[in-house]
Amino acid sequence: ARADGSGVPAKGLTGDGYEGHYFWDTEIYVVPFLTLTAPEQARNALRFRAMHLDQARDRARELSVKGALFPWRTINGEEASAYYAAGTAQYHIDADIAYAIGHYGAMTADQEFMRGEGAELIVETARMWADLGFWRVGDGETFEIHGVTGPDEYTTVVNNNSYTNVMARWNLRLAVRMVRDLQTEAPDAYGRLVRAVGLEPEEVREWERCADGMLIPFDERLGIHPQDDAFLAKELWDLENTPPERYPLLLHYHPLVIYRFQVLKQADVVLALFLRSGAFSQTEKRADFEYYDPITTGDSSLSAVMQSIIAAEVGHQVMALEYFHAGLFVDIGDTHGNTADGVHVASAAGTWRALVSGFGGLRDDGDLLSFDPRLPRSWSHLTFRLTYRGSRIRVHLTRRLIKFTLEQGDPVRLRVRGVEYQIADTPLEIALAHQGLYLPGLASAHPVIGGRRSDGTLITAEVPEVAETEPRTEQLPAV
Repeated sequence: ARADGSGVPAKGLTGDGYEGHYFWDTEIYVVPFLTLTAPEQARNALRFRAMHLDQARDRARELSVKGALFPWRTINGEEASAYYAAGTAQYHIDADIAYAIGHYGAMTADQEFMRGEGAELIVETARMWADLGFWRVGDGETFEIHGVTGPDEYTTVVNNNSYTNVMARWNLRLAVRMVRDLQTEAPDAYGRLVRAVGLEPEEVREWERCADGMLIPFDERLGIHPQDDAFLAKELWDLENTPPERYPLLLHYHPLVIYRFQVLKQADVVLALFLRSGAFSQTEKRADFEYYDPITTGDSSLSAVMQSIIAAEVGHQVMALEYFHAGLFVDIGDTHGNTADGVHVASAAGTWRALVSGFGGLRDDGDLLSFDPRLPRSWSHLTFRLTYRGSRIRVHLTRRLIKFTLEQGDPVRLRVRGVEYQIADTPLEIALAHQGLYLPGLASAHPVIGGRRSDGTLITAEVPEVAETEPRTEQLPAV
């Protein structure tokens, strides 16, 4: 991240795993960590995408969409993914980049970047979504996105992946807001943007319409967001009775076997619950977590940290700590058996997020930093620092209070459990009556084997049989 304009590879500079390529985890895990701790380095990492915008435009034309489509796997701006179903089909890479840019802008107020390179990137990714999706007319109109793969690479090339649609909607709305803000607040920058990308006013209105009409799948009977249109119709993979030596699944089963089942490589809907926290109710978050957690393998090193964050928020605090430890020891304990190929950089960044956002309760997708702590019962305290719009904040959490100290910069407004405060010269201590909802276990685990789907059909599960051969060496191209 220190090399201006260079990306952050999946293994950093610690090993030759993935041949120095990098993926979406740069923007979803690494850049947000840098934004809140070393914002100048976050900007450096984001500039890599800006430098390769023209290549992304070419890639979009190759896949018959407008705007820019960034490569799933790259080292030089060109697509290097060989397996399209778990690679190029992950169009969500565009929304992931938009998320990192939007988060960086909100946390730093870096107007120079956001009004220049950042604005171009946001506009071109929004264009891609507006062209990739289509309007489906029935009783009403919905904007839908078909033929994509979400973060979960055990389910590929689907219609209306919930994560993709949620993040695409946000990408479109961010573009609308940025363009309109530039029109009123920075007309010169707006003029430069119009000339640079050929922006037309009707485009912006269409982005807003697409965002408002975006279909976000929801099952009323189960009270959950289906991962995609067809996910709930599949048979369950019986993970409880899958032998330990059959993990990770991708090394022991052909992808076509895995794709037939409700089974996740990593957090998908659950990741959206964190990144767009304000878009979901607590009831929805708990129902989604309790449905997907039992069928999530954690075969990806990126999964445990996000499961930890949402588990803490919805009340499964014992599970949150277990998942945190799983993320913490990915490399220290070599739990995935591949640390020799290099450190899992994104998982390490995610472990920090699990501390700060899971146990510290930080949410940063609103107008102010917001805290709702969940300190583990076995911990006496937690201390961390944040950089927010040029100010350095020290946060100290105990079971009875949360204390904020402004170490550098201007006063900062924030919220603790819905109440607004300001940190200035004097440290601010706020009493805490509790550490959030505490559930002893999965109180109402879903999916229920033997239960019924919304259409009344029976939910069944199995463990696919495999021939007694050597484990597969072919891997899906994911981190």
